[in-house]
Amino acid sequence: MPNGYHGKILHVNLNNLSIEVETPSEAFYRTYMGGSALGLYYLLKNTPPNADPLGPENTLVLALSIVTGAPFSGQSRLTSVAKSPLTGAIGDSQAGGFFPAELKFAGYDAIVIHGQASEPVYLWINNGEAELRPANHLWGKNTGEVDDILKEELEDKNIQVLQTGVAGENGVRFAALMNMANRANGRTGMGAVMGSKNLKAVAVRGKMRPTIADKKGLNKLARWGADEFPESDVYGLGLYGTAEVLKYQNKAGGLPTNNWDSGAFENWEPIDGVTMANTILKERDTCYACTVRCKRVVEITEGPIKVQPRYGGPEYETLSTFGSYCGVDDLAAISYANQLCNMFGMDTISCGATIAWAMDCFEQELISTEDTDGIELRYGNTEAMLEMVEKIVHREGFGNILAEGSAQAAEIIGRGTEDLVVAVKKMELPAHMPQVKRSLSLIYAVNPFGADHQSHEHDPSYKDYPERMAQIGLTDPQPNKVLNEEKVKFALTTQYMYSAMDSINVCQFVFGPAWQLFDSSQLVDAVRLVTGWDVTIDEILQNGQRRLNLMRAFNAREGIGREADKLPKKLYKALVGGKSDGIVLEEDELETAKDNYYRLAGWDVDSGIPTRGTLEKLELGWVADLLET
Repeated sequence: MPNGYHGKILHVNLNNLSIEVETPSEAFYRTYMGGSALGLYYLLKNTPPNADPLGPENTLVLALSIVTGAPFSGQSRLTSVAKSPLTGAIGDSQAGGFFPAELKFAGYDAIVIHGQASEPVYLWINNGEAELRPANHLWGKNTGEVDDILKEELEDKNIQVLQTGVAGENGVRFAALMNMANRANGRTGMGAVMGSKNLKAVAVRGKMRPTIADKKGLNKLARWGADEFPESDVYGLGLYGTAEVLKYQNKAGGLPTNNWDSGAFENWEPIDGVTMANTILKERDTCYACTVRCKRVVEITEGPIKVQPRYGGPEYETLSTFGSYCGVDDLAAISYANQLCNMFGMDTISCGATIAWAMDCFEQELISTEDTDGIELRYGNTEAMLEMVEKIVHREGFGNILAEGSAQAAEIIGRGTEDLVVAVKKMELPAHMPQVKRSLSLIYAVNPFGADHQSHEHDPSYKDYPERMAQIGLTDPQPNKVLNEEKVKFALTTQYMYSAMDSINVCQFVFGPAWQLFDSSQLVDAVRLVTGWDVTIDEILQNGQRRLNLMRAFNAREGIGREADKLPKKLYKALVGGKSDGIVLEEDELETAKDNYYRLAGWDVDSGIPTRGTLEKLELGWVADLLET
């Protein structure tokens, strides 16, 4: 019997409503480990080139890992993988909560979803038994309502539900998958993919816990984390959530403001994490077995805007995209925008950033009230921001265009609006600025699914955590604002580690190579203790390298290579105000860094595509064959 996993992959064919179980070998699990890498394996095997992301040929994979459900902090994570309807490139997104662990206890390591149902259905998995049921009665319902209906219908208040919301039903290209009505697989439009398949939800319940190779050792590691947490650098996450960094980002000139015209927001304090904790925070929530408890739960019962606690609360990215991006300093309004996104299933980053782009276009007189349904879409207009969120959900009026995302909306409108888009590979940028943390410019550009702030370690960590960096072979710390060969090595090496964490499916606030609660060597320990495998840091890093190469190979098969690894024009414009005033990125610097990055990665420098030699070293010769057919 395997330790840590079941050895069972559930295949659901929605074309004929059939279900089959695959039992891969131990070697398969050790090669891919789970999560993103496992999902990419099935996506490349089952989705043909040039498939319509919202068509039946696109495969959606919901993947756990070899450690999901084990009793230690940070392991209850789910990765969703499919071709992205937002970008046309690889789609990949992670979420926490209780659904991932419960899916493991229900008896499966992953669900591979094929085809498209003729009418809405949901998948019910209970202690190893899986069936598809009609879901017409769930269609059009918000996430909280669906949770309530299914718990009553299945007569178990403890079931966990993953679902696409109304936004996914309506094909909003940045629709999210939601669990607990407040945990989101947010980025790259995985909710739209699930909605296009007429699969409304996956409900799970089970008591089939996999065995652990070394329970005593794992318990000791978990206790160490609980004891260390109050003195660790992640303790602030428990108190203030990710929102704690808003103040420091603004102070450094790294808080995107007015659609990235500035890195400083004058009215930052009303939307800061400390302000939220002192005013509207109701409680701290957590994911299964996690001691950090970083999830915000807010409540507003007085005033014109009411916010319900079941939809969680805004994280740093949400406070930024609906706040400083849009020039909005109203915490209640931002919290309500967050609630709308969680109720209806949308990525808060892409949604807020797309509205900020539209505000920029309005301010520049590239669009007018004739385009925006009469709405004065100006920076700081709270009512306009909230109204546009609802219009996007339902694809009403101008919201129908914004539901395409900023890049595709600009293609529809034209008139120079394209120059104001702040996106990479058509996915909107998160709220961390490469002007003040230079390696972000490289990783934003080259990351296969678009700009992402959680795909590598940020620049300050190299000099701040030298002992932990040395664990992964990084021993020459560099200043924040350089992008030399050593900084490129730092970016790629930490990208491998973060990539591995998205396959082992552990939380990047709990495990990592720098400031996190557990370091890289303890991630190795966790995998060993759960599985009994004699893994090493080098094997973990290779798993991350394998996952990254699978992503690049998928993009290459779709005709996406080096030419797509570029930053938006706005990032080459000097910032105005705050500590980063006058700072501008240099395109030549990025191009040189890309050359160095591709060489280090073992990819063709001209195309940015993995070579056969690199793929074969990673046991991916079958992928090289796919690229040559």
